[in-house]
Amino acid sequence: MRTMAIGSRALMDGFALLGIETHADIDVGELESLLSDLVRRKERALIYLQSDLANSDLPILHSLRNEGGLILISEVPDILSADHYQAPVEQLISRVLGRDVMGENT
Repeated sequence: MRTMAIGSRALMDGFALLGIETHADIDVGELESLLSDLVRRKERALIYLQSDLANSDLPILHSLRNEGGLILISEVPDILSADHYQAPVEQLISRVLGRDVMGENT
């Protein structure tokens, strides 16, 4: 299984130090090509994807998220937004179970 991180150069430097395969400063077209290649080769992968790329309107990205399968995508914030970032799964849990469950007492 491949473990990959995709995002800005500054963020990728940290992932590279952990020994994770990185793809820095790629555009949406390159992301689409990379994901398509993984699907075509039927590779298993865990992908840490920077939030701006994760929010792009790519059909293959929507397909991977909705269908599941061999590729798991985890969204990570860019370095400047890390303090104020809330993962989509945290937002869902807060809406369903209440803000207190996630430690948000305000």
